[in-house]
Amino acid sequence: MIDLKQQEIWFVTGSQHLYGPKTLQQVAVNSKEIATAIGASAAMPATVVFKGVMKTPDEITDLCQAASADRKCVGLIFWCHTFSPAKMWIRGFGLLTKPFVHLHTQYGRDIPWGEIDMDYMNLNQAAHGDREFGFICTRMRKQRKVVVGHWKETAVQEDLGVWARAACAWADAQGGRVVRFGDNMREVAVTEGDKVEAQMKLGYAINGYGVGDLVACINAVSDADVAATMKEYEARFQIVSSANRDKIKVQARYEVGMRAFLKDKGAMAFTTTFEDLHGLLQLPGLAVQRLMAEGYGFGAEGDWKTAALVRATKVMSAGLKGGTSFMEDYTYHMDPAGQRVLGAHMLEVCPTIAETDKPVRLETHPLGIGGKDDPARLVFNTPSGPAINASLIDMGNRFRMIVNAVDVVKPAHALPKLPVAQALWIPQPNLAVGAGAWIYAGGAHHTAFSQAVDARHIEDYCSMANIEFVLIDKDTKLREFKNELRWNEVAYK
Repeated sequence: MIDLKQQEIWFVTGSQHLYGPKTLQQVAVNSKEIATAIGASAAMPATVVFKGVMKTPDEITDLCQAASADRKCVGLIFWCHTFSPAKMWIRGFGLLTKPFVHLHTQYGRDIPWGEIDMDYMNLNQAAHGDREFGFICTRMRKQRKVVVGHWKETAVQEDLGVWARAACAWADAQGGRVVRFGDNMREVAVTEGDKVEAQMKLGYAINGYGVGDLVACINAVSDADVAATMKEYEARFQIVSSANRDKIKVQARYEVGMRAFLKDKGAMAFTTTFEDLHGLLQLPGLAVQRLMAEGYGFGAEGDWKTAALVRATKVMSAGLKGGTSFMEDYTYHMDPAGQRVLGAHMLEVCPTIAETDKPVRLETHPLGIGGKDDPARLVFNTPSGPAINASLIDMGNRFRMIVNAVDVVKPAHALPKLPVAQALWIPQPNLAVGAGAWIYAGGAHHTAFSQAVDARHIEDYCSMANIEFVLIDKDTKLREFKNELRWNEVAYK
């Protein structure tokens, strides 16, 4: 279970000694009230900690060093209640390694027309104090998010919550590990990538292990653990009458063994491939679905970039309604009266995106490729509603994140012969533009699919990583989108 309340967001206010102790005391009182309110907001997933009012370069430097060293701190909220001369922030910002958001607000929402005097003006100077702060951030090329509005507004608190979720995912990736069981699917291009650059840019290490290492761990699983896992399956899923229970037991053993292996390696995500199964009777299907539901990221055919991205969306979505899963654009419904994309995969779709009003079925069927035994898998439909597909690709000189907003719809007809979990969606703005833009951008056939987070979360994450982000949504026009890609080639050199 991912608990984001274990992470801290530090709230920090900028000021200076110019205004005297009485004003500074009021700055601290007001700032603490704002920090407490933001921390209590339902939109804020992490714990907000007020870290005081910064008045000197040394205080700022000490704060930035402390934040960079503190593992609980995943990011900071900065606000300038009064004017805070920005040269004071240069040395500290040079040392700060954590992401931050600039909250442009003020304590009182309205101008007190009949009472306003110079004391009020000296105390409430965010209108130009934050502009001074903003200049030094821009001058130093500091990546950050700017949120504008009164701190009591729901929209402001939601924007801060979105950013905080991205910050938690970013912190999770730093020093994270992605385990690859076997290599990439042979001759496939988009799942390849520069693992060293990924670790430098995105923070996580990608390590390969022979399938034999996993097999040894699976073989060590006790029959008692398999029996206990089978009981959990029986309690949670509808095991169809045609399912082969012996084959389900194989997946139960895989689940226990894979979990133990991943825990031993401290992994946050993993990959498999149906071309590299020596020593395994089946391609892990049910086992992968169950581990994804626990919060592990996953990518098929050795796709470590998508595995890490699925993990990031899992962290971002902790506690939110809706699920997130590894996904693949599989086939089209190209009727001009209603074009659709059918998303699925051979086996590995996470049950967190299943409809809640219908039982999740546990079935066994032939895989059709790979030449292995019939694997067990969970079969279900996905509920209607907004969602995103996100893809991280290696452009050679940089990473590019592509997000397409989609609308999940119910199939017009039953799919009685499709033995896998699936989602049916309409890509925004439509199939022709959405798929065209995706292909122009080089998006992969594998994605992180989520009905819990949206493009804002991914965009904030990309800002923290300082990587390219492109969005395909209801406003996308192909000519403009193609120009954006051309301009980005120049911007990212």
